[in-house]
Amino acid sequence: MGIKIKDLTVTFKNQVTAIRHANLEIPKGIFGLLGENGAGKTTLMRVLTTVLAPTSGTVTLDGISYSEENYQKIQRKIGYLPQEIDLYPNLTVQECLEYMGSLSGIPKQVCRERICTLLEKTSLTEHRKKKIRQLSGGMKRRVGLIQALLNEPEFLIVDEPTTGLDPEERIRIRNLLVDFSEGRTVLFSTHVVEDLAATCNQLAIMKKGEFLYAGSMKDLLGQANGHVWTCKAANEITARELEKKYHVSSKQYVGNELQLRLISELPPQVECNVCAATLEDAYIYIANRK
Repeated sequence: MGIKIKDLTVTFKNQVTAIRHANLEIPKGIFGLLGENGAGKTTLMRVLTTVLAPTSGTVTLDGISYSEENYQKIQRKIGYLPQEIDLYPNLTVQECLEYMGSLSGIPKQVCRERICTLLEKTSLTEHRKKKIRQLSGGMKRRVGLIQALLNEPEFLIVDEPTTGLDPEERIRIRNLLVDFSEGRTVLFSTHVVEDLAATCNQLAIMKKGEFLYAGSMKDLLGQANGHVWTCKAANEITARELEKKYHVSSKQYVGNELQLRLISELPPQVECNVCAATLEDAYIYIANRK
C-alpha cells in the first residue's frame, strides 16, 4: 500500500490556492502530517478521501488513480476520522456504530464482533448503551475513531484524533493507531508535535500549501541539530528582547532566572550553549528557515 502525490494543486473558486505543486509519497506505517492551522492539511485530506477533486496533478493509492470512475473502489480502501465528526445524538454508541457499519456494507455479525473488539480497545465497552449526546468530547472522538476502523481500511486518515482527550486517553488512542498500522498506512494529521514524536518514524511538514520537509524523524532532527541553543535571561524584559530576535521554542523559570531555547541559523549573540534538537525545535526551525 502506497500513496503517491505528484504536482498536486488545489485552487478554490475564490482563487485561493490551498495546495501548490505538492509532491509526496506516503509509505506503510504511521506517517505524520504536521503544520499550523491553514497549512493545507485538511484540504489534502479532503482530496485523499475523494471529497475534493484536485485542480491539477495526480494522486494514486496502491496504483489506483484518483479519478471519478475509481472513487468507489478507493473509498472501500480508506477510513477517515475528520476533525469534526457528526454522530447521531439520539442513538446509543452501539446503535450508532452498527448503523455506520451497515452504511459501509459490513455484514451484521462481522460488524458486531468488530465493534465489540474496538469498544474494548478504546475503553468504551461500559458506555455502549449511552446515547451519543451523553458522551464527553473525548468519548465522541473515540467513537469516531471506531467508525473509521470498522471496515478495516488499508489506508486510515485521522485528523487531530487526540483533540479533547485527557493524557491517558491520548496515549491509549496513539497506541491503538500504532497497533492498527501494522501492514497498513495511517496518515496522522495534527499540530500536536508530542503525538507524532510518540508514534511516527516518517513525517511531512506543511506550510502555506507546500511541503517544507518529507522524510524520517531522524533526518529532520539532524537538520535542526546545531541550530538550537539554551541561554538564561535575568528577567522578563531581557527574555522579551531575545524573543524579538529569535524563535523561542520554550521558556521556563529555573530558580530566579528564565531559561530559553532559541532556534537560530547562526549562534545567538548572547552567552548560550548548543543543545540537541527536539521534534518541536526541528519543526520551528524548518517552518521558519529562510
